[in-house]
Amino acid sequence: MKTDTFKICRVEFMPKQLAPGILYVSETYGTAAHLCACGCGAKIRTPLAPTEWAVKDCIDGPSMWPSIGNWQQACQSHYVIEDGRVVWCGQWTPEEVLAGRHREQRRRQAYYDNKKKGWLGNVWAWLKRLLG
Repeated sequence: MKTDTFKICRVEFMPKQLAPGILYVSETYGTAAHLCACGCGAKIRTPLAPTEWAVKDCIDGPSMWPSIGNWQQACQSHYVIEDGRVVWCGQWTPEEVLAGRHREQRRRQAYYDNKKKGWLGNVWAWLKRLLG
């Protein structure tokens, strides 16, 4: 059955059986899990980290960003969870999926490159960009 809304359930360990419409979040292990919103029954697991997904507990329900693209599932569902509601996004072509993966990889690389530099290195890089 298709899910239109999600509620958040904070857990330490993920349950073996997931219930529809529940976004399970383990901050201890930096992960979230839910059943695919399309109703296919696929278990969707997403890592929570600065370079991965983020979950925010809003008044009307959880928000999860970036979008969830189930490209490895038969359903190929693509959606965002925003204020507890499922917002369906357009299906991507294989080329768009590949481009999205490349963008994610570049974003992760930039994040970790900046972490390596430290705050002084970031100030120096900013000054170099500012002065051309």
